[in-house]
Amino acid sequence: MAFNSLKLEISTHLASKGLKPTQAWLDSILPTLRPNTPLPALKQTALYRLLASDFTLTLQSSRSILPSDILDARIKERRIIGSVPVQVIDIEDIGRSRWSQVEALEAAERGETTKGREIIRVVPSEDSTDADTTNSSSAGPHKLLLQDAKGTEVYGLEIENIDKVDVNMNIGTKLLLKNVVVARGVLLLTPERVDILGGKIDLLHKTWKENRKEDLAPSGKEPTKLK
Repeated sequence: MAFNSLKLEISTHLASKGLKPTQAWLDSILPTLRPNTPLPALKQTALYRLLASDFTLTLQSSRSILPSDILDARIKERRIIGSVPVQVIDIEDIGRSRWSQVEALEAAERGETTKGREIIRVVPSEDSTDADTTNSSSAGPHKLLLQDAKGTEVYGLEIENIDKVDVNMNIGTKLLLKNVVVARGVLLLTPERVDILGGKIDLLHKTWKENRKEDLAPSGKEPTKLK
């Protein structure tokens, strides 16, 4: 297939997912694709690579972005019409105390998990992922720090349980927000307004994991209990 024809096919496929990459990214990715690969596989490869990228570098920052006044807390409520792709750069389970999350992380580091009051020691298998062995599952609700293609950052609050939104999700995971409501500068996240596209930004994820305990409990000590 000719270069321009393939470029159009891939661009159209990504646009169907709500993603509009820059021409520079398209021009850089196409020469790396194997020419004899079936077209559906080429499209999926391009999508996979785009989801593994930093959207602030690979998506058009003049289209499908958050409003410039998204953080204006004076606006009680409004709806962002259309779809906006964003990436997760932080997530917190606000349904649990920060110290209990630190304890869960430390237990996981020791290879322990709990069942009721019973402590169970777990030996990670060779095919276990980092997420499997570092964080415990979280019921939420969750607070996510989201970033659009222009670099605008805003918090999103999970007001209804969204499948796959969890502290075990990868940092850099891509979401597609659809006609989402904003209240006082915070996105209200519900299953019908959020599509999880997948992806991961390796460096961001690694840094987030390394700093997780310190971010949750900067002093490294259990908070003082009131008597």
